[in-house]
Amino acid sequence: MKREIQAIFTAVMFYTRIPCPSWVDHSEEYLQLSRKYFPLIGWAVGGISGLVFLVLFQVFPSELAIIFSMVTGVIMTGAFHEDGFADTMDGFGGGWTKEKILLIMKDSKLGTYGAIGLFLMLAIKFLALYALVDWVKGNAISNDFYLKLWGIFIAGHTISRFVAFTFFRTHQYAKANDEVGSKSKPLATSGISISDYFIGAVFGLIPLTFLENYAVFLVLIPCFIAKWWMGSWFKKWIGGYTGDCLGAVQQVVEIIFYLSLMLVWKYI
Repeated sequence: MKREIQAIFTAVMFYTRIPCPSWVDHSEEYLQLSRKYFPLIGWAVGGISGLVFLVLFQVFPSELAIIFSMVTGVIMTGAFHEDGFADTMDGFGGGWTKEKILLIMKDSKLGTYGAIGLFLMLAIKFLALYALVDWVKGNAISNDFYLKLWGIFIAGHTISRFVAFTFFRTHQYAKANDEVGSKSKPLATSGISISDYFIGAVFGLIPLTFLENYAVFLVLIPCFIAKWWMGSWFKKWIGGYTGDCLGAVQQVVEIIFYLSLMLVWKYI
């Protein structure tokens, strides 16, 4: 139990800016052990972001409440996944060989592809959340209104992290074993066991039950189609994934979840 508690705190320390006890560190053993708790981080980030939205929604227009909830998520993670998304856009946009793509992705400077991609991604995420909030306002009954809204935020963060987490089992790490400077390398040096995979799935998928209609589980189909397509693209160009690639997957799948949820609710 003590090992698992330290693993949870290691996941919190690695994936967020939430303060952790001083005895938590970046040891390779606990980084690997913490991987199954990646979807659990979505509960914290999505849950708090959703609460910020629900509180501000009482006094401000929904547009402002959504923006502040997104800002909350960025602050909690230190823009960890957004940075990975931008680096991935720069790398695959500006590089034409594996070596060049990886070199660009490792560069801390934001390029044109990353800036444009980040702007469009955040804009789409905002508009998708706004459309979902508007739909829930018009269709939810009073006693499930707030639960559905909160569930949207939590599920978007947990499912997107669960899909990214599955890369540890299905894909190879792209960077050379002797490469230095990659914080994500210790996470990818071994596969995921079936039991850890199951734990990650439980944390990732339970929030879908907050949305009541079990047809919402259909959103997993486009989410995993996106994972398959992005995984194939990564494998083709760099031979696998990197930490930045996982950040990109999390951001893209989060948006696809919101868009797919809207389609399911409107037409099924």
